[in-house]
Amino acid sequence: MQLTLHSAWRSSAAYRVRIGLNLKGLAYDIAPVNLVANQHQAPAFAALNPQRLLPALEVGGRTLTQSLAILEWLDETVPQPALLPADPFDRAVVRSMAQIVASDIHPVNNLRILRALTDLGVDEPGREAWIGRWITDGFSALETLVARHGGDYAFGDTPTLADCCLVPQVYNAERFRTDLAPFPAIRAVAERARAHPAFAAAHPNQQPDAIHA
Repeated sequence: MQLTLHSAWRSSAAYRVRIGLNLKGLAYDIAPVNLVANQHQAPAFAALNPQRLLPALEVGGRTLTQSLAILEWLDETVPQPALLPADPFDRAVVRSMAQIVASDIHPVNNLRILRALTDLGVDEPGREAWIGRWITDGFSALETLVARHGGDYAFGDTPTLADCCLVPQVYNAERFRTDLAPFPAIRAVAERARAHPAFAAAHPNQQPDAIHA
């Protein structure tokens, strides 16, 4: 199965999928997309993903979009190691943890939102305050769930869909100087996950298009 992931090094949604692919032990090619240069707006990319967002995963001539949909497809086509627990209730809990990040935190903090805030005259400290507000709001709920259900990882002792979403969001929080002191359970899980080879290889700094300031 030929897999090509259209990715940008700092795209947290693409980061989630890189983690999932690595956890599954799948070989894949990276097709870098420069978001700052607006390569995602080019007609060639729009033909792959009409929404003009990352990630996009090409699978043998067909294309999948939306990170959670891609991760669930991976779990259905490559069942082991599983990203979702076997028990239906536990699966719903893990999905809810992932969606706190993917549905509630990330959409109001991604590049197009930050550009819109800039266009409205919001300065850099104001943008960081905006980002921190929504990360803190989401992490406040997620901290409780991780403390309740977590072990070595966000849910139990093996990586799940929740960790695929959580670790990139912690990266974003650190990048934008959000205070993570109130979230010890989240910090412990993220630190442990980053030592896992699949997470380490997916880190933005390890990507072919990474820019090291």
